[in-house]
Amino acid sequence: MTQSASPIDSAVMPPLCVDLDGTLVKSDTLIDSTLALARYHPGLLLQIPGWLLQGKAALKRHITSSVSLDVAHLPYNRELLQFLEQQHAQGRPIYLATAADSALANRVAEQLGLFQGVLASDGALNLAGHNKLSAFRQTFGDHFCYIGNALPDLPLLQNCQDPMVANPTRGLSSALRKAGVSPVRTFTEQVSPWKAWPKALRIHQWAKNILLFLPMLLGHAIRPALVVASLLAFLSFGLCASATYVVNDLLDIEADRQHPRKRRRPFASGDLSALAGIVVIVLFLVASLILALALPQAIIRISPSLGLTRPYHFLVWLGIYAVTTLAYSLRLKRAVLVDVIVLSGLYTIRILAGSAATGVEASAWLGSFSIFFFLSLAFVKRFAELENLRERGGEVAKGRGYHISDLEQLRSFGSASGYVSVAVLTLYISNLDAAQLYTHTKRLWLLIPVLLLWISRLWLKASRGELDEDPVVYAITDSRSLMLGVVVLAIVLSAL
Repeated sequence: MTQSASPIDSAVMPPLCVDLDGTLVKSDTLIDSTLALARYHPGLLLQIPGWLLQGKAALKRHITSSVSLDVAHLPYNRELLQFLEQQHAQGRPIYLATAADSALANRVAEQLGLFQGVLASDGALNLAGHNKLSAFRQTFGDHFCYIGNALPDLPLLQNCQDPMVANPTRGLSSALRKAGVSPVRTFTEQVSPWKAWPKALRIHQWAKNILLFLPMLLGHAIRPALVVASLLAFLSFGLCASATYVVNDLLDIEADRQHPRKRRRPFASGDLSALAGIVVIVLFLVASLILALALPQAIIRISPSLGLTRPYHFLVWLGIYAVTTLAYSLRLKRAVLVDVIVLSGLYTIRILAGSAATGVEASAWLGSFSIFFFLSLAFVKRFAELENLRERGGEVAKGRGYHISDLEQLRSFGSASGYVSVAVLTLYISNLDAAQLYTHTKRLWLLIPVLLLWISRLWLKASRGELDEDPVVYAITDSRSLMLGVVVLAIVLSAL
């Protein structure tokens, strides 16, 4: 045990001991440090089993010494922090008492400047549960107060004066009731899981998966079996996408905490447990795989004549999507220009996956249009991020590699890509391929000014700093965009 606390006379004002993980900080710093290890030193993850064999305290020492967690931006419980500041101002002795490694605990204590001493794990002794209680009695006798949050804190709360809890787990709350212990104060700063999980899973991003229906719709091959196949593909991609978003958020926790908007994301803010996120990743990926495997069988059962010649081709594209998004989260998002190419490619992969799910070939025209159109969206996403960074006085996008000086070049790249996609659409309308699918081909020319208006307005708002960093959010929440979408649908239907 590492201990910078010294025995004191606590007869007048009992010292206040505060736990770190889940209490003062809403997250678990060991998990946060492990995720940082996965982000910056993934090779060291292979050494974790060996470290664990040396004991939990040794594991914490190895991980803490391998990464430097950003303690300034940890998700502190603000209500509890305010209480500690008040107690400190009144001269009460406050101690940080945690099972986290002493190196990390001392950095937190130095950052906050509220603690008279620190009691923490030292690489040999894991300071939790009864080990922590023994350390308290050695230092304070039986005269101390404690604030905890989880079941290992039960013996301390049973043996302290004025027990207090912060965001208590269900297990601790139940154990306290059975033990007849009533906390004198509870510091709660939590968001309902019903609100946090949809945000973490990015359910609104499932709108991108509508692209899976395009090969069937634009190929005019709307049959019950293919509609069911497209729906299964939509759900499969949605689950896979949500899982990859969680992976991205877990790996980007530290960077997100330094961002004025992203710091409110559920994992970065500590509203959701990183361990729960890992469980959801596994469950969603398994469910996505099951749906992908069931897709060809569903087509055969509904319409045997429409059996796919390559029944598991959709599964291949799903795998390509999962691997690409994982590579993007780990490395490619920090590669200048490569990142936007990958982002635009992920949209096109959805179209190709929709083609594989239904057996309806995606035309070269659709592929060409999607490449340039979605490349424009990828560029506008980066442009909006840089524009917002410039307003905050920054110079370099952390973890991206782009500079404020790149703004004009990104605007040029992105707007040019958008207008090239319109040019591809004009060539398609002029081509005989369109005449084979549409009775009134000339009406499709009305799509050109609508698309030009939307792309131009998108870039104009981005240039004014009025665009959300995610163009998908903009597209599904902006009333004019939704109105133009209805106009596009009306034009296409009238041309049939």
